[in-house]
Amino acid sequence: MTQPDPEIGPAPETARMTTTELDALVRAGGPYRGKAVFALIDRTPGDAGAIEALGQLARLPLLRNDRVHLVTLAWAAIIGLLAAETPRSRALAYAAFAELPDSEQEDLLRSMKAPNIEQAHPEKP
Repeated sequence: MTQPDPEIGPAPETARMTTTELDALVRAGGPYRGKAVFALIDRTPGDAGAIEALGQLARLPLLRNDRVHLVTLAWAAIIGLLAAETPRSRALAYAAFAELPDSEQEDLLRSMKAPNIEQAHPEKP
């Protein structure tokens, strides 16, 4: 007999959480990690801490392997960094993009309709 899934508690109020708390929520790998990634994306470009957190998170295997269909949370973080359009956010996006396997780089560029990462100027996801 299989065990029932443990009940998931209420979603955290990410708008009230600090960048450090959101980062920890993502790294914990629980059911609200995606919500935390998108909360960080919403804080860009005005929050340098959110940009730095996204830059680090986008490089983690935890996010690179977390898929919804073809798209990963790492892709969402990279797109969010590109959309922030600051020199630092774009540098972090380029670094995270460079760590993706070639096939994922091609898929991500295709999804953004960009010939290369430098010419990608997406809107926030």
